[in-house]
Amino acid sequence: MEPISGGSSDVPGAANSVEIQELARFAVDEHNKKENGGLVFVRVISAKQQAVSGTVYYITFEAKDGETIKTYETKVWVRGWLNSRELQQFKQLTTSATV
Repeated sequence: MEPISGGSSDVPGAANSVEIQELARFAVDEHNKKENGGLVFVRVISAKQQAVSGTVYYITFEAKDGETIKTYETKVWVRGWLNSRELQQFKQLTTSATV
């Protein structure tokens, strides 16, 4: 299913999508570089995509911060023809549980 230009749509099977997992890992890696952090990607919860000049993905996922699993949301802009991925937003939503 193609995303609607300008509108966002759910990514079917996002939790099991290799592409979405790779984008979430990319976001965690970029965040860790920028913030000198130690987050470890755990799993994708959901994702939406929006067709722009390329595709913007809004991904909700869990990552471990030390012994605590927290929920984050990220926004990654992908421009395939340029082989480009850009982290545009990374924010913590909640703290889930201690591992």
